[in-house]
Amino acid sequence: MSLERISCPIALQQYPQILLAHGGGGRLTHQLISEIFAPAFAMGDRAQQDAATFLLPQQTSSQKLAFTTDSYVVKPLFFAGGDIGALAVNGTVNDLAMMGAKPMYLSAGFILEEGLPMDMLWRVVQSMRQAAEVAGVQIITGDTKVVDRGKGDGIFINTSGIGAIATDLEIAPQSIREGDVILLNGDIGRHGIAIMAAREGLEFESEIQSDCMALADLVMAWLEGDVEIHAMRDLTRGGLVTSLNELASTANVNITLEESAIRVREDVRAVCEILGLDPLYVANEGRFVAFVPASEVDKAIAIACKFPEIGGQMQAIGMVGDRGKSLVSMRCQIGVNRILSMLSGEQLPRIC
Repeated sequence: MSLERISCPIALQQYPQILLAHGGGGRLTHQLISEIFAPAFAMGDRAQQDAATFLLPQQTSSQKLAFTTDSYVVKPLFFAGGDIGALAVNGTVNDLAMMGAKPMYLSAGFILEEGLPMDMLWRVVQSMRQAAEVAGVQIITGDTKVVDRGKGDGIFINTSGIGAIATDLEIAPQSIREGDVILLNGDIGRHGIAIMAAREGLEFESEIQSDCMALADLVMAWLEGDVEIHAMRDLTRGGLVTSLNELASTANVNITLEESAIRVREDVRAVCEILGLDPLYVANEGRFVAFVPASEVDKAIAIACKFPEIGGQMQAIGMVGDRGKSLVSMRCQIGVNRILSMLSGEQLPRIC
């Protein structure tokens, strides 16, 4: 079939060019993936997951593997609580962990801008090395390209990762069941606000630090403790609500959250109010949701508390309701229900 005869499924009159919002994790990102990439590469539901799982052809072992890739274009390169190097390692490690995989090996591809100070590159590389050591993964291959001055914003990094699936559970949106409890491992919104503060030179009474961290140790402890996990998702681009909308749509379920159970630090909430942002949609880099049966909640939280930094604030924030609605709503503290839709635009571009 001639490529010229294939029509673009996205209305060119509405979006004739790529917008920053197409990379923001919201409705336009979802449209780009589901209508352009997924059909072209026959990805199906895998396009909306954090990683792909597979068996090697003619593999003698039954060990299933997970594979993921991600690119990091955060601006600025350094921010309170992290930098592009730690982000590139932790982000890919977390995508593997969300599939129930033990992260093992990473690749690292660098696109460097001419004129980048060598000591800045050294800092980023050392940060990646340290993050990989903490996460227990090895960076075993990579690539470097250099682009013209003014064409690359210093550094862009791509990391791909391979991990070994550590469970027989089918951890995927399709495994979500009615009555599942939704667990969240801490306060939300800090990463996006830390990026905004560094980008705009904002100063606050107390420094707001990104929550950038690796989550795999906690997930592996859950699996070793036989916690029945139905689905997980790390709350990066688009934040808590965007991730839950994606899961609700894929699983075809109704999700109800409790506003009083969702932690937002007062300084983060105050900055969001000043800037006109909703913390429910602000990106995180060390937060995730897990869907587990009600009978597993106490065990899951008890294990999480053994990892104070990652899971010390783990608690239930909502439940899965009936199938057939694909709706996310929240019971507010004032007694009304609020429908939480996926954002169409972009709150904070270039945050990962």
